[in-house]
Amino acid sequence: MISPSKWIAGALLAIGCITTPLASAQDNNGDSRKEDDAFLLLRDSVRRDDAAKVEFYAARLSDYAIPSYVDYYRIKSHFRDASTAEILDFLQRYDGQAIADRLRNDWLLELGRKREWALFDQQLPLFVLNDDTQVKCYALLSRLTKGQNVAAEARALLIYPPYYGEACNALIASLAQTGQFNQEDLWAQVRLAGETNATGPARRIIMLLNGSDKKVAQAIDLPAIALAKGAGDTRADHEVFLIALGRAARTSVKLSVLALQKALPKLTPQEQAIGWANIALPASYVVAPETSDYWRRANGAPLSIDQHQWRTRYALREGNWKLVRDHIAAMPPSLREDPTWVYWQARAAAALAGGGLPAEAQFLYQSIAERQDYYGLLAAEELGRTVSIPPPGAPVTQAEIAAVGARPGFQRALRFFNMRLRFEGTREWNWELRRLSDRELIAAAEFARQNHILDRMVYTSERTRVQADYTHRYPAPHDEIMQANTRTLGLDRAWVYGLIRQESRFIMTAQSSAGASGLMQVMPSTGRWVAQKIGLTNFVQDMLTDVRTNILLGTNYMNMVLGSMDGSQVLATAAYNAGPGRLRSWRSALTKPMDSTIFIESIPYAETRTYVKNVMTNATWYAALFEGRPQSLKARLGVVTPKGYSEQEQQQTTFSSR
Repeated sequence: MISPSKWIAGALLAIGCITTPLASAQDNNGDSRKEDDAFLLLRDSVRRDDAAKVEFYAARLSDYAIPSYVDYYRIKSHFRDASTAEILDFLQRYDGQAIADRLRNDWLLELGRKREWALFDQQLPLFVLNDDTQVKCYALLSRLTKGQNVAAEARALLIYPPYYGEACNALIASLAQTGQFNQEDLWAQVRLAGETNATGPARRIIMLLNGSDKKVAQAIDLPAIALAKGAGDTRADHEVFLIALGRAARTSVKLSVLALQKALPKLTPQEQAIGWANIALPASYVVAPETSDYWRRANGAPLSIDQHQWRTRYALREGNWKLVRDHIAAMPPSLREDPTWVYWQARAAAALAGGGLPAEAQFLYQSIAERQDYYGLLAAEELGRTVSIPPPGAPVTQAEIAAVGARPGFQRALRFFNMRLRFEGTREWNWELRRLSDRELIAAAEFARQNHILDRMVYTSERTRVQADYTHRYPAPHDEIMQANTRTLGLDRAWVYGLIRQESRFIMTAQSSAGASGLMQVMPSTGRWVAQKIGLTNFVQDMLTDVRTNILLGTNYMNMVLGSMDGSQVLATAAYNAGPGRLRSWRSALTKPMDSTIFIESIPYAETRTYVKNVMTNATWYAALFEGRPQSLKARLGVVTPKGYSEQEQQQTTFSSR
């Protein structure tokens, strides 16, 4: 394995940048390691808020290879007391670097907190990424103080209360005080906070409505107690009761249904509809049999983003294309324009036309068919185009690779990756990609491959707009080991690589918060179980980071799950992510075969839903690459059937669905 530092040295030599003797390079490497250790201690001191240690380690790093981060941590150690001149000096010295944009993000939050709007307004246009929800809330608050109407933009932004913080809570209060948010806006925010388990924002917002913050907190945190008290008599009491219905339904749908039915005489028709919508959402997550009926009773309720989507998903499960069309039309414009709902709007238009491809469906499919993701491939296939690997352009030269690899951002990234600071390395790498041409992106992807940073290779390749090297975008490392395992098991190699690409992005040291490890993100308990099943008697947990063992255990587990799901890659992929037990539960809700695209769309877990879409899309691209011929995503997805369908029935269902 070629180390990143040695490859950089070789690349720089190729373009005449350095001429360091080997002995000197070895001495420098020793010094570099000491400096990196001091840098890690500096970083840790900032996290522990130890200002004295920060200064101690920063002083030892006066000639460090990445001075911008030393200076950044030095400022961060006393950020709230840092002078404007000190911060501006940093921003000027490191203008154009990722870390300068990071500090500007920090500063904008501090300026917003202090309500220093003149300086905030001056700095905001210079914030390149502009990806911080609280900064966006402060930006609207700044405009609001100048008398501007920002209500519509605020409604579009304020959709996830757990991320609100001081900035967004202050914005909501100011919108209420200035009359730009009316009572319905505020109650919608209270309901949204209840839906997303955000007790703090719910308490703050309900106080603007003269409601009880203690009651709403109880409705979110102890909903059974709130339900036992009944619906009450005031609007505030009713709203709190409706929130409690949704929270309690996450534990027992039946309990919430009984409580709502008892309270119906006290509630207005719209409040009744809201109650049913609040129950229908958690009922959707557990695929409760009566969910479709709950959604019908919710007609007329103002819906959240999640409620809009789940109401439509249940219309899909019923095959009611008119309802699908109507529900999508009722979505907020930003949601309706998402490729997910563009695709389903086109499917509805085609289904309602009764045959052929109507102009509306064709237009909608064409609007997303150039995308290379799940919905793009499905739309393209509806237009008659299957998945094919485009011919590669002229390969990049070593000189092009060396030139792009010498860029300071990439060199900083490699230094961080060598220190296992993946967050910092990824930030520097991604920042450097922003202004590269397709040709330079391909060179950068190859630079990542040669330095064994395959996750950045994939990410970089995905940024190209016209030209692409699909061996960068869909790599197949350790293929000799993979082929030996998949041949033995009769397993689809494209599917396995499609899963690995989603699981770990080929980072062998990847470890999830739950403890899953390696390329195939095998859980320790799963690894032990599979090892026992296949007779691997010497298994210990540390073996999960060994490539051969990880692939051996991961592929065997995939094969076992595939067998338990009657050979359905869709079901097995979902089971690999969510667990076979959950899949058995979701599958048990099927009363007849279902188009896999509809089954996938209605997977209760957002993570698993996205996971399955990505894995199956990856597998289709890999198959096109491995086999050298066009592939069909629709054929790969097929249909899912209830447990117990015979092989003949499955074949008949698959044939009739094509």
